Amino acid sequence: MLRGLVKDAYTNEPVPFVNIVIEGTGRGTTTNEKGEFVFEDIEPGFIRLQLSSVGYERKLTEEINLSAVRSNYVEITMQQKTTELGEVKVSAGAFVRRGETPVSLRRIGIEQIEKSAGAARDLAKVLQSFPGVGANVSFRNDLIVRGGGPSENRFFLDGIEIPVLNHFSTQGASGGSVGILNVDFIREVDFYSSAFPADRGNALSSVFEFKQIDANKEKPAFKATLGASELSLSSNTPLGEKTGGLFSVRRSYLQFLFDQLGLPFLPTFTDFQFRTRTRFDSKNELLLLGVGAIDEFKYNPSPDPTGENRYILEYLPSFEQWNYTIGASFKHFMEQNYFVVALSRSHLNNVISKYQDNDEDDPAKLLNDYVSDEIQDRLRFELYSNPGAYTIRAGLNLKRISYYNRTYTRVFREGVPTEINYNSDVDFYSYGIFGSVSRTLADDKLDVRFGLRMDANSFSDDMNNLPEQFSPRLTLSYRLAPTFSLNFNTGRYFQLPPYTTIGFRNNQGTLVNKENGLSYIYADHFVGGVEWRPNNYTRVSLEGFLKNYGNYPFSITDSVALASKGADYGVLGDEEVTSSSDGQTYGAELLVRQKSAKGYSYILAYTWVNSLFTDVNGEYVPSSWDAGHLFTLTFNKSFKKNWDFGLKWRFAGGLPYTPYDLERSENVAAWDLNGREYLDYSRFNEKRLEPFHQLDLRIDKSWIFPKFSLGVYFDVQNVYNKKNDDAPKLIRELDENGDPVIENPEAPQEEQRYALKELRTTSGTVLPTIGIIMEF
Repeated sequence: MLRGLVKDAYTNEPVPFVNIVIEGTGRGTTTNEKGEFVFEDIEPGFIRLQLSSVGYERKLTEEINLSAVRSNYVEITMQQKTTELGEVKVSAGAFVRRGETPVSLRRIGIEQIEKSAGAARDLAKVLQSFPGVGANVSFRNDLIVRGGGPSENRFFLDGIEIPVLNHFSTQGASGGSVGILNVDFIREVDFYSSAFPADRGNALSSVFEFKQIDANKEKPAFKATLGASELSLSSNTPLGEKTGGLFSVRRSYLQFLFDQLGLPFLPTFTDFQFRTRTRFDSKNELLLLGVGAIDEFKYNPSPDPTGENRYILEYLPSFEQWNYTIGASFKHFMEQNYFVVALSRSHLNNVISKYQDNDEDDPAKLLNDYVSDEIQDRLRFELYSNPGAYTIRAGLNLKRISYYNRTYTRVFREGVPTEINYNSDVDFYSYGIFGSVSRTLADDKLDVRFGLRMDANSFSDDMNNLPEQFSPRLTLSYRLAPTFSLNFNTGRYFQLPPYTTIGFRNNQGTLVNKENGLSYIYADHFVGGVEWRPNNYTRVSLEGFLKNYGNYPFSITDSVALASKGADYGVLGDEEVTSSSDGQTYGAELLVRQKSAKGYSYILAYTWVNSLFTDVNGEYVPSSWDAGHLFTLTFNKSFKKNWDFGLKWRFAGGLPYTPYDLERSENVAAWDLNGREYLDYSRFNEKRLEPFHQLDLRIDKSWIFPKFSLGVYFDVQNVYNKKNDDAPKLIRELDENGDPVIENPEAPQEEQRYALKELRTTSGTVLPTIGIIMEF
């Protein structure tokens, strides 16, 4: 059974007499005077609802996951239409156009998240399958969107910003090992690779909006999952007549998997997630949510390690993290408009340490001791209005940032060992205003949306002037025919540099990047494309894109833009920089989506991308994400008796890499401080890896019992065991006693050199996993 409520998007009043059809069937119903509807005797699984009513825009929901053992409840909003309809025609098409942002928006439904091959219900891995998102061959969930760096993305959960998306995250970037969000609560995801809404600032490459399901209204339901890397328990339950809640806790067994794979480190994580929504009356509601994680780490040495494991143990630091976001959102509805007041707090604590030979009992061998806290307190006010033919959004945001850093590290600079030792404590405010207006013209053929925002902060005079961060954006979409549209978008977007860069100090305590005139990074986007919908179940889009970057932080030490950093464990931006690098990414995206009423669907996504940033001479060179070609084919098919099959094949052009500096690496003092080879940044990204490709398969089977359901999935990553070459590395040669060989032991200590040999490694192995899902 499915119960639901249809409401007006701006007044929150129920909408009576709405025609509702289950997609792919002739089965339908109508809402009653209170906007309520019921479908009896529906088979469990994924369905979509098509809604239509006189005076309202036609609506197609994303997938609704119907349970066989718990009550199913959904609330749907509809937006009023400014032109009168002579006749309401109900049809079941798989895709509905979003007039507000028709350009560079991809919507990801729960069916694709739940059944995605190779992802093992990890939401962050699902996101890597979409157009323009670069593939990664390691145990990482970095998001490289249209050639931009991994720090250029922003994430919102039910309108509350969450700065951390992954466990063991790279501070200042988007990557990590495993996604934090529990997919049991996700209803859909909106992925913007351009044309960002004006109320979503501080992003250069993408914005992700995660939307959660509605809580049950009748009785509690529970779900226990044994996944690829964790155990989880979630609850979907009413908490009273006016309140419903979602609660989840997960604990990993990733350390056992890594141990079985023979990896030299063992990560462990715990996370939590909750959401409650209270409807005080038809005009007022309050949403509370939270998400957080605790990540722990230990080494896993073996008596006879392989060369690759010995390499990892020598350089990999020990890192532990915890983070959380707690937020509240109050919504008040009026006539044809409503406002939202959102308040939230995020806190990331990051601890990194490294001892030479991992000998933590000898203080003299301490190489790196890093402790950092990032605290963000946010307040946002938004007004949504629909006066006649216009849709208006406006608001302001205020954020207090508290950043603490204690750093001690030993490095090899300019031919000698050097210590970096400083404490930093920075507090400042950032603030912004934004607004947008949209409407349709030319007999509903032309969609127009114009937005602007301005941002500033109190950290420095260089960034404390709102007009200098003036960020306009314009989106146009013209329907040449019912099945064919032309789309265009342009805009300038700004983003703060990482807090690690803002708070970096030298040994004298000077905020050197502030002295260097650190400023906002900006990117100018130009996007144009066409969209064709030959039938109700097929969507084809082609977009060309160009992003021009300016004021990108440029590393003084390595002479490269920070855009090419951030896809390794640790910290991004904790160094001296100047806001002096420019960049350019450009290319084209082809997306073909088919969702058939016969139980199968596929997504074919191809991206041609070039990513370039300026070097120390001001010349454009390939960034670390200059993949050239990205291709993903995803296919899913449902069979009778609750069987499902899915596959995903990915291809990515070889990424550039920087060769090692053999002479510097051989130096004993230099190696002892770094634990691995040094790169020759004078030859930045001169070399290129071979292309990467991988096939993943997944089979699902579920059984329905009177009081519970049981699901089992078998997921195989890298079915044909493709080995992808990594960049060449260096490792020390050992003598028969296991001690490193010094080529010139008679030379003075500062001139001694290790005997090094090249280490060739690969990424990728067949990785089968079994998951069990029980719902009761």
